[in-house]
Amino acid sequence: MSDMKQKGTRQLAIRHRGRGSQVIIYFGKLLRMFVYQNDWKVLPMAALIAGLVGMVLRIACFVTMEATLMGSFALVCVAIWNGCFNSIQVICRERDVIKREHRSGMHISSYILSHMLYQALLCLAQTAVTMIVTQIVGVQYPSQGLITNSFLVDIGISIFLISYASDMLSLWISALAHNTTTAMTIMPFVLIFQLVFSGGMIPLPAWTEPLTHFTISNPALKLIATQADTNHRPYATIATLVDRMRDNEIGGTFTVGQVLDVLQDENNPAIAELRTRQLGEKFTLGQLQTALENSATFASFQQEHILEDFTIADLIRVILESNELQNLRSFSLFDPEVTVESVLRSALESEDLKPILDTKLVQMTTVGDVLTAVDAKGVLEQYSGMEIDGTFTIGQAVDLIASNPDVTAMRDREITVTATLGKLMDLVGQDKVKTFLEDRAAAANYKPEYELTEENIVGYWSSLILFIFIFALLSTVTLEFIDKDKR
Repeated sequence: MSDMKQKGTRQLAIRHRGRGSQVIIYFGKLLRMFVYQNDWKVLPMAALIAGLVGMVLRIACFVTMEATLMGSFALVCVAIWNGCFNSIQVICRERDVIKREHRSGMHISSYILSHMLYQALLCLAQTAVTMIVTQIVGVQYPSQGLITNSFLVDIGISIFLISYASDMLSLWISALAHNTTTAMTIMPFVLIFQLVFSGGMIPLPAWTEPLTHFTISNPALKLIATQADTNHRPYATIATLVDRMRDNEIGGTFTVGQVLDVLQDENNPAIAELRTRQLGEKFTLGQLQTALENSATFASFQQEHILEDFTIADLIRVILESNELQNLRSFSLFDPEVTVESVLRSALESEDLKPILDTKLVQMTTVGDVLTAVDAKGVLEQYSGMEIDGTFTIGQAVDLIASNPDVTAMRDREITVTATLGKLMDLVGQDKVKTFLEDRAAAANYKPEYELTEENIVGYWSSLILFIFIFALLSTVTLEFIDKDKR
């Protein structure tokens, strides 16, 4: 009997000897539980969550700044949710078994390490499911990554670390809770804390910002937003608002001077671009000649009279109507009552003199006659290759108008304008207005912590890895006191 007792004690000692052996034993136990206790259900649940989120994100995620940030937050929520519910009950549901085995020689560190290995595989499988399902439902991930040259690999590593860190947090909560009811009661408060104090989506008061350092979600959101290059995505909300406001009427009373000052403000990028727009371009004399020859307006212009037909009667009328020839008209001839004016008027009224009065003194001359006389066509042909700079910008035109003395005198004159926003944007170009506003909005929402750099990504990865080991250590320390349970 003594021999049998000694042999049993030796076998028991051999069974519990070595932390490494215990890790293997408990890891095998967890794998059996995955199969026979339906722990595999976490994988289809992960697929369902990823599918629902992916269907919402698929259109604009990784396209616009707002959608990319919201998509990053959604992916973080998916990863945290998966990780938390992987291990929230794994310790508390077998607390009595752990207490008994610990008293018989089980090492808590071996038990926690076996859970770390098992949960790492589970999080890796969930990450693969999440990436595959989101692509199936239509999420368009960028192709180029910064660390591994593959965006899918980079973001896959990030989602795995976020899930794993959340998993270790729940493992610690499971070690603290004495039963599954307590663990599941605590879990919603932990999730709310993680999501509210992520520091990205919800503006936080200044005094609460230090709390973000105690959340997994803070470095997680920064990590996904950084990898998605959020800072350099267009801010599309502005463009949407511009489209919706096209028919809105705007107006007011302005002075001529205020309008000119706006059009001369080169510090405004939109106005500066408008001022450089050309109103003309270079052309040759040959092109000018061709244009003139084909112009109906120029053909009509050539028929315009420069000198009309001029008769003797016309000359007499000029003499009678001219103030400068008053003395000549009052000059007396043979009799004081017979003046030059009376003679000329009598001549105009005489029917006998009409043939003489209608005699032409000057032949009618047109613009075409003058051009022919100076051989304008020959000159144009001789210098047909000569370039004429007809370039004239809107800015030059505005400056020319503003410098006009008549316009300067009217600077204080008020003008009442009523128009729609769309018509005003069309003057500059709606696309240019949208681009300008999007660039300004994106610059205003720029965050250095979202800048796509290796330093940022590796830093956030390191933070998540630190969380993993901190929560694993806390779980180990907490379970070391399991023997003090009074139950």
